[in-house]
Amino acid sequence: MSVLVLRHEFFEGLGYFTEKLAGSFRYHDLGAPFDGEPYDSLIVLGGPMSANDPEMAPELRLIERGVGAGVPMLGICLGAQLIAKALGARVHHNDVLEIGWAPVHFTEAARRDPVLGTIPTPSTLFHWHGETFDLPPGAEWLAWSEKCRHQAYRYGSRIYGLQFHPEVTPEMIEDWCAQPVNCGDVATLAGPIDAHAFDPSSLARQILENWMRTAKA
Repeated sequence: MSVLVLRHEFFEGLGYFTEKLAGSFRYHDLGAPFDGEPYDSLIVLGGPMSANDPEMAPELRLIERGVGAGVPMLGICLGAQLIAKALGARVHHNDVLEIGWAPVHFTEAARRDPVLGTIPTPSTLFHWHGETFDLPPGAEWLAWSEKCRHQAYRYGSRIYGLQFHPEVTPEMIEDWCAQPVNCGDVATLAGPIDAHAFDPSSLARQILENWMRTAKA
């Protein structure tokens, strides 16, 4: 299995997903030319930019071609928004910033889903976003939170978007909070984020392993 990983900032990597994917993935960083090397599936990571920014157009075209070719995809945060936009949905400001640990509730459809069906509901997961997306036409709604209705969706059988961050490690959270590009978001918080308050590693492993099984099907 060869996985192309679209990375938008060097500090937003695969986190808990890295070990399971070791030897089977390569990063493509925002702004770099696409080399045309073949891949079997696509993971689109998060970032502080907007899916509506002009600089995202090459990625949107890549995603659109992947959808047409039946490429399995997993989008996280910005990645979920980019895939949703490529599928024809609107990406827009959420009513509030959602930053930190918060419960994610899974829908009845998620209980039957091959990727999210093993995840308890609710599950406390990490969030960092100011934008959200409308549900793409034809997609299945899979999860919600108190601050954001669209937390997960499935399009077809092998394309998934997750607004939350299952991959994030404590070290990543601490690093994100220290990044200059995130200072504005951090300033809105009532207090510092406890990066070790919850351990999503087992959930991350389940989600990735389940998605990889669907990608290989």
